[in-house]
Amino acid sequence: MSFFQWRNYGDYVSVAEKRRRAEAEIAKLRKKGRTMAPVKLEGRKIATTFWGQSWCTNLERYSDFASRLPRGRSYVRNGLVIDLQIAKGKVTAMVRGSDLYDVEITIAPVTAKRWKNICRECSGTIDSLVELLQGRLAKGVMDRVCREGDGLFPQPSEIKLSCSCPDWADMCKHVAGALYGIGARLDTAPRLLFELRGVDETELVAGADQGVGRLNSAPASANVLADDDVAALFGLEMTETVGSTTADPAAARPRRSARSVRTSVQKPRTTAQKPKATKNKFALDLPRNTRALARTVKAARQQQRRRKGSRRGKKKSG
Repeated sequence: MSFFQWRNYGDYVSVAEKRRRAEAEIAKLRKKGRTMAPVKLEGRKIATTFWGQSWCTNLERYSDFASRLPRGRSYVRNGLVIDLQIAKGKVTAMVRGSDLYDVEITIAPVTAKRWKNICRECSGTIDSLVELLQGRLAKGVMDRVCREGDGLFPQPSEIKLSCSCPDWADMCKHVAGALYGIGARLDTAPRLLFELRGVDETELVAGADQGVGRLNSAPASANVLADDDVAALFGLEMTETVGSTTADPAAARPRRSARSVRTSVQKPRTTAQKPKATKNKFALDLPRNTRALARTVKAARQQQRRRKGSRRGKKKSG
């Protein structure tokens, strides 16, 4: 008995035949009401986005997986991963080889301490969830998320593999195909990586207003003073502007008559009206003791003029 007969691999099946059988299997299972999510590539590249490529790069950096991964690439490129489901801490797949095999991959969640460190070190550097999921990140954030050992991607010690095929190796070609299928799936659904690792991706964005990176990511509008702040800073009465961001503009202005309110709604006040209002405002704001002093000075001058007039009258009469 030859080695291959002892292993019971069966007759050789060509790739084209495997593809045909895979398509037939998908159609058959869908008729039975099963939801299928096959991995299909456009072209020969398995992954094209930041998250998909980073997943594949992480797999290939470990020598534990190096000898088995090439066969897995051919399986996923040929469309033989006919179903791939990703959930928290678990990936299940169906791979078509010489037979149909069930693959299960268990991945430990990211520890709370590691995730907290990632969020803290990336704080203030990710502006939005869209940028995060699209992989439009600063190089420092990419390096931190992908860092070996304490990044977001799993190590071999955090991954447990199983397949229903007769191969005794943990990393068989069907498992390798499913692992590469995860990278392809992250191209279209990057959020699944965070679900798989048991973390909330919004926590990375929640730190945008905190931490050391806050100054670099602050929006430009933060440098613009509101009208009310300008008025308070320079002691001016500002004209109401269209599209003001003040929550209640009426509360910030002095009370006016109903007629003046209607006029301001129909036609905004112009800068030509400001001098009169400003003059009245300054007059009303004059301290009481200053006005009293002005009256005293005026009375003294009038009394001085009267005295001079009386002296001139005495000289003429004399």
